Amino acid sequence: MSDRKGRDVGNRPRRVIIMGAAGRDFHNFNVVFRDNPAYQVVAFTATQIPNIEGRRYPPELAGSLYPEGIPIYPEEELPRLIREHDVDVVVFAYSDISHEYVMHRAAIAQAAGADFWLLGPKATQLRASKPVVAVTAVRTGAGKSPTTRRVARILQDWGYRVAIIRHPMPYGDLTRQRVQRFATYEDLDRHQCTIEEREEYEPHLRNEFVVYAGVDYQAILEQAQQDADILLWDGGNNDLPFYVPDVQIVVADPHRPGHEARYYPGETNARMAHIAIITKVDTAPFEHVLTVRENLRRLNPQAILIEAAMPFTLEDPEAVRGRRVLVVEDGPTVTHGEMGFGAAYLAAQKLGAHIVDPRPYAVGSIREAYRKYPHLKEVLPALGYGEAQIRELEATLRQAEVDLVLAATPISLHRLVRIPHPIQQVRYEIQEIGQPTLEETLRERLPLPSPARG
Repeated sequence: MSDRKGRDVGNRPRRVIIMGAAGRDFHNFNVVFRDNPAYQVVAFTATQIPNIEGRRYPPELAGSLYPEGIPIYPEEELPRLIREHDVDVVVFAYSDISHEYVMHRAAIAQAAGADFWLLGPKATQLRASKPVVAVTAVRTGAGKSPTTRRVARILQDWGYRVAIIRHPMPYGDLTRQRVQRFATYEDLDRHQCTIEEREEYEPHLRNEFVVYAGVDYQAILEQAQQDADILLWDGGNNDLPFYVPDVQIVVADPHRPGHEARYYPGETNARMAHIAIITKVDTAPFEHVLTVRENLRRLNPQAILIEAAMPFTLEDPEAVRGRRVLVVEDGPTVTHGEMGFGAAYLAAQKLGAHIVDPRPYAVGSIREAYRKYPHLKEVLPALGYGEAQIRELEATLRQAEVDLVLAATPISLHRLVRIPHPIQQVRYEIQEIGQPTLEETLRERLPLPSPARG
C-alpha cells in the first residue's frame, strides 16, 4: 500500500502529533488514541505553560502501546517533527487562542505534509452516571470561577452533594497526578500545587467543597461519582467540557466585546451552551454589554441569557485610599487571556490609590513575561508554575517601593510569599441582575436526582 507520494506505508498505524499545553492534549490522547492500534502518537508539543516540554508522557499513563512513554517537545519544533517522523496527522489540543492563530498552526502542519485535526465533543466527552453541570467560558478571565462557586452553592443549598471536577493543570509528576482529590489546604501542599492550581482550588476549599483534578478523567469520573449526587465541571481557559453536560453554562466578558466570536474553542461553547451569562456588567461600558448580548443571541438564539454584576470587596478599603499600591492579578487572565487589568486594578482606581508600575522591579521569568505580553503595564501577573518562579514573584514583590500589595488572585498570597508589605485581598462574586436568575434556570433545566437531602 502506498500513500499519495508513492511511499510504501503498508498497514502501519497513522502517525500523530498532539499539540497541547499539558491539559486537553493528554485528555484527547487518553480517550481517542491510548490503546488504539490504528494510531501511533509519536510526540506531544507544548506551549503557553513554561517548563512542560522536555518531559515524557509516562508509560504508566500512555498504555501498553507505549512502553517508553511519549516525548514532549517545544511547539517550535513541530515542522521538524512532522518531517522526521513522517507524521500523518497533527491534532490541535489547547485553548484560548484566536481563530487566526489556530489556522496559522494548521498552515504550518499542512505545509509540512500533515493533516490538521480539531477533535470535538462527540469524540472526547465522557458520559457520567450522575447529572453534570458544566461551567465554560468564551475567554480566560471572563468570570467562570465565581460562576462555578455560585452554582455549587445553589446545588448545595438544595441539599445535594456536589463534587467539583476541575480542568487539568498537571504541571508536576504526571503519574502521581493521575487522580487528585483536594479537601483541605494540606492536600494542596501535599500535591505541591502551583499558584495557578491554588487559584482554582482554594476558593472551593474555603467553601468546603471537594475538588478533583489530574490527568486521567475517566478514573477521576469513577471516583467522583462515588462522592456526589451532582458533578460540577469547572472549566479551564475557554476549553470544552470533558464530560457530556446536562446543563452547559458559558460565561462572556463585556470588557472584551467580540471575543465570544473570535476565539477557539470559546465560540463553540457559546454555540453549545444552554445558559449564557454576561458578567461584569457593573464595570464594563454599556455599549460593550450590548455588543456581547447581540453576539450571543446571534450565535445561540436558544440559550437563556442572564446578566450579572461582579462586585468586589476588600477587608479595609480606607487603607488603600491614596496609598502607593502594587496590583497583583490572576496570572492566566492577564497573560494569554489578554486582559490588561482585573478586579484589583479596578478597586485601586475606585479608591484613588497610586498604582505603581511593577515592571522596574520584575526579575527572572517575571521580567520575561512582560516582554512576552507587552499589553501588561500596571499589573503584576501572579505567575508561579513552579517553586523557582514563585521565588521570582516573591523577589519582585519584595523590592517594590510601595505601601501595600492589592491582590485579586483567588489564592491567599501570604501563604506562599514573605514580603515586607501588607497584602490586602480583593474578592469578587457574581450577582445576577433581574430575571431569570441562575437558580431558576438551573431548577428548570437540570434533571435533579430525587430526593434531595437537607
